[in-house]
Amino acid sequence: MNIHDLYTNCRYCPRACGVDRLAGVRGFCGESAELRLAFAGLHLGEEPPLVGRGGSGTIFVSGCNLGCIFCQNYQISSERMGRAVSDGEFAGICLDLQNRGAANINIVTGSHAAPAIVQGLAAARNEGLHIPILWNSSGYDSPAALELLKDYVDVYLPDLKTLDSGIAAKFFNAPDYPHVAAQAILKMIEYRPLAQDLARGVMIRHLILPAFLDSTRAVLRWFADHAQGRALLSLMTQYTPMRRNGAPECFLNERDYETVLGWLAEFGIEDGFCQELVTGSDWLPDFGKANPFSSELSVPVWHWRTPP
Repeated sequence: MNIHDLYTNCRYCPRACGVDRLAGVRGFCGESAELRLAFAGLHLGEEPPLVGRGGSGTIFVSGCNLGCIFCQNYQISSERMGRAVSDGEFAGICLDLQNRGAANINIVTGSHAAPAIVQGLAAARNEGLHIPILWNSSGYDSPAALELLKDYVDVYLPDLKTLDSGIAAKFFNAPDYPHVAAQAILKMIEYRPLAQDLARGVMIRHLILPAFLDSTRAVLRWFADHAQGRALLSLMTQYTPMRRNGAPECFLNERDYETVLGWLAEFGIEDGFCQELVTGSDWLPDFGKANPFSSELSVPVWHWRTPP
């Protein structure tokens, strides 16, 4: 069966919209069966094991199955920036990244497009793609999608945004996010046991939300209880108020940052990464530009305005 046929009654993300994306009907993610991309490039701003010598070969997928009100990539998640690509063009992008020295292929926010991405990765493998594949997701992944992906993904990079259903409903438009993400991450850990230097395995990312430190403490406790020694933690401080839809308009302060660092010590969490305190918004991407990121962070390889 053509893998795109899985979109006929689409239930490949936890929304389970059941729409016929092959017929052009769009579910919560806003996407049909076409795979749309916004940008691909060599990204130097990821965690050190992911960057390697040449940078992480990031591919940003348009659309999203969450509704985060402070999304830094809102231009592509909800404002429809991006262009449809064929399996062949997707494979070509992957191979171009590999040829330019990418340490890996880093698929960003592809949870709603897993069937099309798998077909594109299969085409790329057939043409010589051999570097590791990273699945960089919100954590809002269904068991069906993870089963589809398991033979292709080497490293999983899920978010664990919160374990509080109230916060998930208010800020991510997904009250079931805590249960779904926790179960998805445990399945990822089962599929990819942690290897030295993160050659394979799972790295769980958590963005600290200012004014909701109790949520971060719960996530750290969950990590200590369920993932310590089986996955790495990446603690992120780059929450930036987007002044959209009621997002909290504050930055993480030094006192709260030190509080969270103290919790790492309390829970005995040592394996992973902790971002330095980040303030300001100069680093925010603009996907309307040929290089959405600063030249220090990214080398562009493909852009959605590039002619097919």
